[in-house]
Amino acid sequence: MNTVEILWLILLIVTICVLPFIVSLLHRTWRAALNIEIYFKEMLEAGTGIAGNTGNIVALDSTISIASGILTTAGAINDHADTIKTTLANRAKNL
Repeated sequence: MNTVEILWLILLIVTICVLPFIVSLLHRTWRAALNIEIYFKEMLEAGTGIAGNTGNIVALDSTISIASGILTTAGAINDHADTIKTTLANRAKNL
């Protein structure tokens, strides 16, 4: 055998030994990429759900501010109701 045939034989043996290892590494990389894609889809769904649920916080803030105004008005009505009650009681006594 001459030098070229020996080199080709060595290259063939190395290729036969190393190629399955390289293919297995590529397969593992491909599976990891698929898993990452699945995780990103799940994260997108979760993020969309969270964004949809936190959109109601603005409505709750406006409800709280309106409720504060209602409580102030209710307190004023209660004060005026006492005044009206006293006035009507005095008028009833005078009749």
